[in-house]
Amino acid sequence: MSAIVLLGLNHKTAPVDLRECIAFSQDETAGAVVGLNRDPVINEVLLLSTCNRVEVLMVTDHMDKAVESAKRFISGYNKIPVSQFEDALYIYQGDDAVRHVFRVAASLDSMVIGEPQILGQIKEAYRTATQKKTSGVILNRLLHRTFFVAKRIRTETGIGDRAVSISYAAIELGRKIFGELERKKVLLIGAGEMAELAVEHLIRNRVSEILVANRTFERGLELAKQFNGQAVRFEELIDCLEIVDIIISSTGSPDFIVTRDQVKEVIRRRRNRPLFFIDIAVPRDIDPAINRLSNAYVYDIDDLKGVIEENIEDRHREAVKADRIVDEAVIHFRQWYESLDVVPTIVAIRKKLEALAEAEVKKTVQSSKISNEHTEALRRMAQALINKILHDPTHALKSEGHGDKFTLLDITRKLFNLDE
Repeated sequence: MSAIVLLGLNHKTAPVDLRECIAFSQDETAGAVVGLNRDPVINEVLLLSTCNRVEVLMVTDHMDKAVESAKRFISGYNKIPVSQFEDALYIYQGDDAVRHVFRVAASLDSMVIGEPQILGQIKEAYRTATQKKTSGVILNRLLHRTFFVAKRIRTETGIGDRAVSISYAAIELGRKIFGELERKKVLLIGAGEMAELAVEHLIRNRVSEILVANRTFERGLELAKQFNGQAVRFEELIDCLEIVDIIISSTGSPDFIVTRDQVKEVIRRRRNRPLFFIDIAVPRDIDPAINRLSNAYVYDIDDLKGVIEENIEDRHREAVKADRIVDEAVIHFRQWYESLDVVPTIVAIRKKLEALAEAEVKKTVQSSKISNEHTEALRRMAQALINKILHDPTHALKSEGHGDKFTLLDITRKLFNLDE
């Protein structure tokens, strides 16, 4: 039977400079998932790439070969030797792979436990897999269960209470640096989801002014208007460094947006006023060499870990309840997965038909006052009918010439409503 296998690395196993080397952009993910699926040993595949993790989820009949193929693909696509990232990889199979997917979606494996962004990112990865037809019966079922489990955990535990996110941690860091953020000017570089979340926290902290610089000026203008901020053109970004106190950057650029040489010129004009960069992008937007300049400080996504740890104590307690829900869901998924073998499905259909037949025989006997001898004859007739009804479906399910066995089994179980 096919195996579910997951290979990946994340913020726990790899530093940001390694993660950014093998990260896939949203556009690249679509091409990469098709490339992975071309390998004959990979039956189904989904690729998840975020600022904190890169993971390949596969269904395969040849686990070891599929794992090696995925490593080679990541290496070739990103032009990085396998030896540079192999030690940071984790590999899960079966229940462990399913449990990991459930935990990631529920944000139990995130840098910030309970942060909501990861679920949306997994949904986007799944949407890409379905559009590119790289997911099939098994991954479709697994991902739908994943979304159900994540929603249940969000509803039944307090894991999402007291909003904590990378953006929130970035603002907390700024507040610790300055004591308070009132009368501080902030420049947001990028106008995506991270930036929107950051703006919400900034407003709560009553900053004096928010500037938004985005490559698409219209999008920057749209975000700035929502919060009474001011949009600036991307070309004005460096000039803005002279007047702001904090820069929070979260673009999808493959290169540095702000370099050391650019900041060096600005620092002279700032007359020793400190300038703080909080870089929450992967790959990084802000040149880390800026840290070597006087009165310039750069914090990247890994630096936020300390801030985050102070905000998640309660969430860890709620995570214990969440893990119980995950364990229960893993068992249920395993039961469904094992049922995709032919014999359990045929046995389940027979039991269902026999139960229905017995119920109807009893009804008939009670209403017609039939003798015991005739009752047994009815039961023998019902059993003979069941055998004849099951003959063709059993042959079809056992046959190798009916296309995708998993699809056929899945449809059969749905038609007979065996999983309720």
